[in-house]
Amino acid sequence: MTSDLNQLIEGIRTGSIVPYLGPGTLSGVTNKLDGATIPADSESLILAMTNGQPMSPRLMYEFPRAAMHLENKKGRSFIENFLTKVYGETQWSTSELHVALADMGAPYVIDVNRDVQLLQQYADREHTLIVGAARLAAHPYRFDIYHFVNGNYTLIEQDQVNPKIPAVFKPLGCPLPKPSYVASDADFVDYITELMGGFAIPTWLKDYRQEKQYLFLGMRFTRDTERMVMSDLIYGANKELSGWALIKDPTDKERKFLDKKNIQLIEQDWVSLLEIAAENAA
Repeated sequence: MTSDLNQLIEGIRTGSIVPYLGPGTLSGVTNKLDGATIPADSESLILAMTNGQPMSPRLMYEFPRAAMHLENKKGRSFIENFLTKVYGETQWSTSELHVALADMGAPYVIDVNRDVQLLQQYADREHTLIVGAARLAAHPYRFDIYHFVNGNYTLIEQDQVNPKIPAVFKPLGCPLPKPSYVASDADFVDYITELMGGFAIPTWLKDYRQEKQYLFLGMRFTRDTERMVMSDLIYGANKELSGWALIKDPTDKERKFLDKKNIQLIEQDWVSLLEIAAENAA
């Protein structure tokens, strides 16, 4: 298995394999002030949003559902301010995995978390940032594109993208360079619809992703929302083998879904990849 993981690392370096980061990759990241764990998965996000108060089982099932409920009660700004405070204004410890991915020099990364760990690691290099957005007024697309150079992000058009520099895709948004999020049920309905219609992915990425393979790290596929977003983001993947998913204890539902998507299941945690990367660096 070590040789297999080494091949995956080499694929990330060359760009033939695209890392796809889920909530589990933030495991171990803590608040520098009080040691609290960063809220990343659905349940922890809901509890952070409600100051630790559980909601009804129906709402606790999925963060977008809970966010929609509170958006209706408290307004859209409540959700945006909450996510910006958590991911943009709180000082978190550094994730070793994100450091390792930056060291690998991955040409293209999909990160469905809303944090800025990877962007902090890419702050030493010129790169392109694509940020997903929902319900944009007078805007034909569901994303904004930024060019990062010399410490600053500049909003650019699709035809201004330099395809030779690394690209980070944050489909569900992030607080940088300005807060933008796909969070509530209404957001996801709109965003997934636009994904299916081709308006949520830049044209150059549609071309670049053809026949690519993907490595899913920290991703679980037990809910429809995650599966639907993933299916559209990897459209055009290698037909023989779309990629690999590192999941230590997969459910039967996940096994069936990944098999249907032609994704090979590796029943190990993503930490296994990090260990191999560390050994190689040493």
